[in-house]
Formats: sequence, structure tokens, C-alpha cells
Amino acid sequence: MAALFGAIADDFTGATDLAGLLARSGARVSLRIGVPKEPESDPAPFEVIALKIRTEPVSQAVEQALAALDWLQGAGVTRFFWKYCSTFDSTPDGNIGPVAEALMHKLGAKQTTYCPAFPENGRSIFMGNLFVGQQLLAESPMKDHPLTPMRDSNLMRLLQPQVTGEVGLVDRLTVANGATALRKALDTGPRHVILDAVANSDLTTIAKACRDELLMTGGSAVAMPLPDLYRKDGLLNDDGAETSFNPPAGKGIILSGSCSAMTQAQVKAYQKIGPSFRLNPIELNSGGIEPVLEWLGAQTTTPLVYATAAPDQVRAAQEQLGTEKAGALIEDTLAQIAVAARGMGVRRFVVAGGETSGAVTKALAVSRLDIGPEIAPGVPWCSAQSGGEKVALALKSGNFGNEDFFQTAMQMVDVT
Repeated sequence: MAALFGAIADDFTGATDLAGLLARSGARVSLRIGVPKEPESDPAPFEVIALKIRTEPVSQAVEQALAALDWLQGAGVTRFFWKYCSTFDSTPDGNIGPVAEALMHKLGAKQTTYCPAFPENGRSIFMGNLFVGQQLLAESPMKDHPLTPMRDSNLMRLLQPQVTGEVGLVDRLTVANGATALRKALDTGPRHVILDAVANSDLTTIAKACRDELLMTGGSAVAMPLPDLYRKDGLLNDDGAETSFNPPAGKGIILSGSCSAMTQAQVKAYQKIGPSFRLNPIELNSGGIEPVLEWLGAQTTTPLVYATAAPDQVRAAQEQLGTEKAGALIEDTLAQIAVAARGMGVRRFVVAGGETSGAVTKALAVSRLDIGPEIAPGVPWCSAQSGGEKVALALKSGNFGNEDFFQTAMQMVDVT
């Protein structure tokens, strides 16, 4: 059976976010870590490929995205989705626009839409401006993101320098008039169109109007209505594809590289109930990882190893080591810790941060994830194979989840 829908995600947490929301419908969803080397003989109706290209050079990001597109086309996919963060994480010379245009060119698509809204997680777009909760993006903690500081809230201004075609807007007043009105506006619109959305009903309208397009782009939530729409169109058989999630026996660990405001709150909440070890990139640069490995081996309850820090602490490390080296030190260290933890019997991993999730998943040599139950909107538990062992992974985007997310995640798999 050929796949129906194929998504290319720019990081690993975003991929699991999308896969989890699609799986809510009961449809079979397969999440691949990186572009598979071989064709799939039995692809799922919904195939998601997780890449780690959010902050890669544009040429490398485009090359990997096109390789993912080739694989998806070989699996029979006819509808494609370019998934990026619901906070539109991107520098002015970033990858969202260039990858979209490369996919459009390869597919022969004359137009695509952009909608990173995720109302369930407080991300909304009004008159082209992206809000995080009640704050404009540029006034939210995302303004201090260590890799993609967001200093503008207007998606048209953010996207235009990244693309060659004109960027336009279909505002919420039009979206609220329904799919027919939206479709009419798109048919006379420019090559790149930002879509307003402030509620889940807006996302349903957008999905209805765009479900037959060659390429949609956005956050995960705008794709969530698609499985049910494809069922109504007779394109998806409701074959009861839901599978049970059975976490493997073993210890748990929490690894946090995200410096988002919510992850900082989650770290503080977990420190009140469990052991924790803070990674300092300056100390890692001079002393290596042996101290944390020694500490880890002595723990009897689920430990938290984190590099999560306030913006001024992040800047101090970046100024001393350089932005790229400071980030790489943390990613490499958390990846090594994950492998060492697996050797100590850990089988249940909670990972916070997109870059961290990519580094950890690659270090564990995970190539495919089966989607399980959601811990919080956009964050499911997943099953995978790593080093010949079954493991459970929860890959969390920095700002997702409530303050007690780490505790809740571990309680769901009965790890103390």
C-alpha cells in the first residue's frame, strides 16, 4: 500500500509533535529518523521524516530536504508537508523559505501556504503576527533563543528575505468565512501565503481548503485535521491501526538541553523531587564528562541532567567559547550521557530541546519511532530500537508541556 501523506520536519521534536497529532486520529503513522537508506515495502499512510536542519547552512538543509522528498515520492506520497516550529524559529538567512521554495520547484507547485499556529499550545497568528500566549513573538522569551533569537513577530517580514517570490497574507477575517472563501483568496494570491489562525476551527478551515495541495507548510497543528478529512474523501481506510504502547522495563533519565522559559520552569519543578546535575559548557570544555558519568552511576532514582540556563548564563558561555562550540559541547555531552545511560540499564528517555533530541537520537542509533500516547499536546511517548534493546523516548520541544511535565512523563511509564 502506498503512503498518502509525507512530512519533512526540520528537527526531531517537531517530527514527534507532528506524528503524535496525526496519530490522535487512529491512523497509522511512521516516524523515520533521517532519510531511510532503502525503500519501504510497507509504508504507513502517514510518513514523517525527521531531519536535523533547522540551523544547518541553507545548502545542506535544502539537500537533505530534497533527499527526503525523493524517498517519500518513492513511497507513493502525493501530498507533502514541510514542518517547522510553531514559533517560526529562523534567522533572516534561515531555512524555512529556501527549503519551501526548493520543494515547490521539485514538485512543480505554484503556491504554498505557511501556518505555524498551534492554539492548543498558545501559538496563534493574527494579521500576520505570531503570538506566544498573549505576547507577540518578539516580546516573548523566544527573543532570547540562543540559536534563533526571534526579534520580529511579523511572519511576512520574516519570510520575505528568505524567498524569491512575493509573500502575502490571508487574514483571519477571510479564514473565518470558511474553506470556500479561503480557497478563493488563495486562488488569486501570491506564491507564498501566510495564513492567520487563532483557534482550532481555523486550522480545520485551512486544512479543508488546502488538503489537495501538493505542498503545505507550517507547524504540526494545521496538519492535525487531515486524517479525518482524507477519510471523508475516501482516501484513507479506517483500518483500526492504533497500536498499544508498552514501555520497556528499565530505568529512566531526563536530559535537557533546551533553555526555553518553560523548560527552565520544568527543571526547577523536577529539582524539588528528584536528583539533578547541571552541565556547564565552560567546565565541560576543561574537565570533560567524567564527573557527570560518575554521578549518574550513583543514582538510584530517575536523574535529571540539564544544561538549561537563563539567557545571561548562556551568553556568558557563548562569549567565552563561541556560540557554535558552546552548543556543540552540550549536544555532544548529552548524547554521550544517553549512550552511557543505556549501558547502565536506562530504557526510558525524556529529552527536552530540538537540537538535543536530534543529538541524542542519533547517538542512540534510532532509525524509526512508533508513536504512543501523548504526555502533553504535541509530545508523545514513542517506542524504538537502540543497541539491540527496546527503548521508550519522549522528545519535547522546549516550550511545550506544563511545569510538571517531567514528573508526568515518568509517571506514565511508572519510573520513579
